[in-house]
Amino acid sequence: MIALIITIVVVVFLVFYCIGAYNRFVKLRNHRENAFANIDVQLKQRYDLIPQLVEVVKGYAKHESETLARVVALRNQAVSATTIDGKIAAENKLSGVLAGLNVTLERYPDLKANQNFMHLQGEMADIENKLAAVRRFFNSATKEYNNSIQVFPANILAGMFGFTKAEMFDLGESRAIHEQTPKVSF
Repeated sequence: MIALIITIVVVVFLVFYCIGAYNRFVKLRNHRENAFANIDVQLKQRYDLIPQLVEVVKGYAKHESETLARVVALRNQAVSATTIDGKIAAENKLSGVLAGLNVTLERYPDLKANQNFMHLQGEMADIENKLAAVRRFFNSATKEYNNSIQVFPANILAGMFGFTKAEMFDLGESRAIHEQTPKVSF
């Protein structure tokens, strides 16, 4: 009789543990998806600003038309990406080209005299800062999700329920560009 009661208690405990673990996995997955939605909001602002920036810069730097066309093409590629991994890959390419564009523009100080360009450049910097913040939040949510599905014994349940490791938002190949110390010259 006592063995039956102990078995029932253990089974009930395991059932509640499984339900709790599954619900935690779902909440963390949804938290990660919400974090990526925040990235999408910032990317939308970036996408809306880029054409304006391109038009202003075109008026002042016709010799950079190839770079600007590449920015627009990568922006369109990023807008049309439908998966999280696709958006991450497209954003990495776009970030690398935008970093190159900023370096190119810094070589031509006469462009900075234009107030519209300065305003758009400030807006771009603001959006990039916000984007960096939401990327950090996304990576934090991804880490929390990955940790929850990889620890024992939750990893057994995660595998049974089809929860798999999620990818972080990494700068990839453009990381070297972003880690360089900015050069200031007068």
